[in-house]
Amino acid sequence: MAGRWIEIWEPEDETFWREKGERVARRNLWFSVLSEHIGFSIWTLWSVMVLFMGPEYGIDPAGKFFLISTATLVGALVRVPYTFAVARFGGRNWTIFSAVSLLVPTLAAFWVMEPGTSYGTFVAVAALTGIGGGNFASSMTNINAFFPLREKGWALGLNAGGGNIGVPVVQLVGLLVIGTLGASHPRVVLGVYLPLIIVAALCAALYMDNLRPVKNDTGAALEAVRDPHTWIMSVLYIGTFGSFIGYSFAFGLVLQTQFGRTPLQAASLTFIGPLLGSLIRPVGGRLADRYGGARITLATFVAMAAATGVVIHASGTASLAVFLTGFTALFVLTGLGNGSTYKMIPGIFHTKALARGLDGEAAAAHGRRLSGAAMGLIGAVGALGGLAINLAFRQSFQASGTGTAAFWSFLAFYGVCVTITWAVYLRRPAPVPARAQLGYAEV
Repeated sequence: MAGRWIEIWEPEDETFWREKGERVARRNLWFSVLSEHIGFSIWTLWSVMVLFMGPEYGIDPAGKFFLISTATLVGALVRVPYTFAVARFGGRNWTIFSAVSLLVPTLAAFWVMEPGTSYGTFVAVAALTGIGGGNFASSMTNINAFFPLREKGWALGLNAGGGNIGVPVVQLVGLLVIGTLGASHPRVVLGVYLPLIIVAALCAALYMDNLRPVKNDTGAALEAVRDPHTWIMSVLYIGTFGSFIGYSFAFGLVLQTQFGRTPLQAASLTFIGPLLGSLIRPVGGRLADRYGGARITLATFVAMAAATGVVIHASGTASLAVFLTGFTALFVLTGLGNGSTYKMIPGIFHTKALARGLDGEAAAAHGRRLSGAAMGLIGAVGALGGLAINLAFRQSFQASGTGTAAFWSFLAFYGVCVTITWAVYLRRPAPVPARAQLGYAEV
């Protein structure tokens, strides 16, 4: 696929960044956000479609949870190949392709979304929407290469946050359709997104660039797989992004199933948490840039555990107002944690490069090389956290008719994340060479 290629890219060079790099990087960031935003909307499409699926569809709550779990699973799995596609085909070129490919699940859903369609067909189409989840991985890998280390927290937080807003936006579109036309017109939601997908692809073609220095590095990928920090950060990312996407998929269905909300009532509430969680994600990145990603991440997990305790109490007492308060707080905290954990990843590998005796551009290049390879894997494993949340809800509702047991399991996991963050990144580190002044607390 032909496209514009930038042959030399040195973002850590302050003169290059000031004279050319910042302008080009920011332009690519904005249009990357647009494409990723539409990708998130399509990935989470079935969190809205299930609200339209009344008794005439013949699908019980467990079946609906399985539909959204299927989309979550596929979205997690495709993140790995999407990460490496950026270096193989170019960030601009892959953004065009990945945007256009969203037409497939959207048109398929438009075709089958009616009573009488077999459950197996719905599962297959829900699986197709999972490709929208891959857009996040390719977008983050691409933007990571454009920005210098000192601005990665902000840039990656903004990129991810702008993409995540695709979740509440598709839910708002669903709310508008249900509120004006009723719950029997799901195809209107799909019709809204078909032209938007084309716009995102055209904008990528017209305004984005490929970076020639970004290449797939099998050695870096293997080194990232062997590095324990890749897997440690994967666990933490399950707690932040996995929670965000899992709750985004399940929130409306929980309100309908546990609290007896109508489709309109559920849709009017589900968008608030994902919207706030998306908007605050860049703030998490900025706070991590200033105070250190590990410190912000630890505080976030402590607060998430507290908010989960509130939700458990509300679930047990059937208090909708308290439940909504606790759940909305969880969304906000996952957004903060998303920003801070993605700041930590390049910082960790840069710190390790300094400890190995590298400095200057050599250390920065080594950090970019390994963090780029690690991000796809961390993003994929983190997204599987969303699958775990959906399956936990499915099992909890099947067993007891409420989500209380699922929330207890989430509380235990956040406790594990608190322990890991403190033990690995915030205890006093072992002495390192003088040039490695950046400690893990600042990553």
